Amino acid sequence: MRRSRFLALMLSATLAGLSGAAIAQNLSIATGGTGGVYYPMGGGLAALLSQAVPGMQATAEVTGGSVDNLKLIASGKPYIGFSMADAAQDALKGEDKFKGTKVPLKTLMVLYPNRMHVVTIEGTGISKMSDLKGKRVSTGSPGSATEVMAFRVIEAAGLDKDKDLKRERLGVAESVNAVKDRKIDAFFWVGGLPTAAVTDLANTPGTTLKMVDHGDVVSKMNEKYGKLYVEDTIPKSVYKGMQTDNKQATVWNILVAHETMDEKTAYDIVKTAFEKRSDLIAVHKEAENFKLENQKASATPVPYHPGAVKYFAEKGVKLQ
Repeated sequence: MRRSRFLALMLSATLAGLSGAAIAQNLSIATGGTGGVYYPMGGGLAALLSQAVPGMQATAEVTGGSVDNLKLIASGKPYIGFSMADAAQDALKGEDKFKGTKVPLKTLMVLYPNRMHVVTIEGTGISKMSDLKGKRVSTGSPGSATEVMAFRVIEAAGLDKDKDLKRERLGVAESVNAVKDRKIDAFFWVGGLPTAAVTDLANTPGTTLKMVDHGDVVSKMNEKYGKLYVEDTIPKSVYKGMQTDNKQATVWNILVAHETMDEKTAYDIVKTAFEKRSDLIAVHKEAENFKLENQKASATPVPYHPGAVKYFAEKGVKLQ
């Protein structure tokens, strides 16, 4: 049902682009890999913006994830992008993967909570974080915020990412395939619920999914990197095979733009996302978390764009 709705939205947007109307503005949405939530959500948003905003033609692009998205925004080309709050903070400050190169960002809206998945299967001998020592583990693709957060979880758990792990750098879909082929023992992935690729692994015949608890490392992560993370839970009902709820670390996802984006464009993007929220929920249920009450200055380390501030003010939301 969701896939059909997504395809219908994309077809409608394509037809609108071919209708002969002059396209005044092109916009690219930097998303993530095809196995995660960013890509379908970005595709749905692109279709809606192309339909609802006069003169706008938006397209979604497959990327490596948050870090790549932030670098695309830094290029000055017409991009908006999905990002985890921790990666966006690094970009804004010019730290970690953005060392020496600050990215002038603004938040358009807070999206949904991103849950860290530490995934393995029965038979690998992994049941807790310390069991990852000596194992073949993917920590996420090079251009992703999964890698950023994975390193922080590993560090807080008392492991050395380079010395203690036989580390691979794969996206979520590639990680799932590698687990199926027994080429790796576990992988890290930060995403919404459910993530399609993890669902695929959970539903693979002869495979029993295991999620590794790591919620106890959140306080150490926040001590070093700021209050970006919260201890959270992935309910056992989310993925087949889970025997108990998974205690894990969560960070917010945000939609960001270059600070030079004009106020009207920013306003139109945010307005469309909220007024067409039901269409986005049909694409992926994480859009249910696109809520006015989640729009808080404390939820994002990146200041809100004036166009977003204008829209939220009209809705009675004070970003303090």
